[in-house]
Amino acid sequence: AHSHIRGLGLNDSLEARNVSQGMVGQLKARRAAGLILEMIKEGKIAGRALLIAGQPGTGKTAIAMGIAQALGSDTPFTAMSGSEIFSLEMSKTEALTQAFRRSIGVRIKEEAEFIEGEVVEIQIDRPATGAGAKIGKMTLKTTEMETIYDLGQKMIEALTKEKVQAGDVIAIDKASGKISRLGRSFTRAKDYDAMGPQTKFVQCPEGELQKRKEVVHTVTLHEIDVINSRSQGFLALFSGDTGEIKSEVREQINDKVAEWREEGKAEIVPGVLFIDEVHMLDIECFSFLNRALESDMAPILIMATNRGITKIRGTNQQSPHGIPIDLLDRLLIITTKPYEADEIKQILKIR
Repeated sequence: AHSHIRGLGLNDSLEARNVSQGMVGQLKARRAAGLILEMIKEGKIAGRALLIAGQPGTGKTAIAMGIAQALGSDTPFTAMSGSEIFSLEMSKTEALTQAFRRSIGVRIKEEAEFIEGEVVEIQIDRPATGAGAKIGKMTLKTTEMETIYDLGQKMIEALTKEKVQAGDVIAIDKASGKISRLGRSFTRAKDYDAMGPQTKFVQCPEGELQKRKEVVHTVTLHEIDVINSRSQGFLALFSGDTGEIKSEVREQINDKVAEWREEGKAEIVPGVLFIDEVHMLDIECFSFLNRALESDMAPILIMATNRGITKIRGTNQQSPHGIPIDLLDRLLIITTKPYEADEIKQILKIR
């Protein structure tokens, strides 16, 4: 529903434009979110959280999505509803911990060696009998040099699968042997050849054929937890049955990530955890949130609710938004106003 939102739609002085980046109206709420976004970028908002309060259908989730988009594309954003925490398979605190760790990214840097050049020709010799391994040669060139490589069975299969032909510019990862086609060389642009619209022309690479390049991977802490929690953990990532993860595993991962940070191999990317219908959480969840917000690797917590003064779940106490007072004191509250008729028209136009 919020795929059209690309940011908060603010100008350089953090004033909200009326219609911008998929956001319409809510000028005060968007300006407030913009100020908080600046504080997040400067790292001045640790241990705090954000509460977006307003009637149903006033764009609470849209503002949370806008903040996530404005933070950048590789910032982890986890959206969940307050009632998702109550499950028979795992405890409430485990579900919240997993949500927290899904919202913290780790950028891991590594140096990769690869060969990049334009394919001049490929020769593949197949045995006359049809049995036995194929062998072949491939000539690669850059603007400065040209080299002939002998090809083995695996490499020939990979080249055939990628449909590599003379005139293509390719990159081969030396560690994994993975081949990626970067495009066709400009020198072959004049050849008469039927080409699809997706054919991309690139310059012939310069310099050496073998290059070193820094590759950056972004993974979330939860993914690292799941992979290390059992022998075939990466399969659990896709099937989704992660179950409870032991705290010892998490502690070891935290130590390892801290070690990588000191060595400069990795950096932490605090993401956004968005909990909708936060009045559905009970008193134990709120006390867990209080504690979790103080940890050094906490994401930015954004909560949304459409209740006024209501009972805190699990107690007989009345409280604003159904949130205990000690947590409420830590929250920055943004209120949203109902949309007017012409603003709703605009939203429907954009979508």
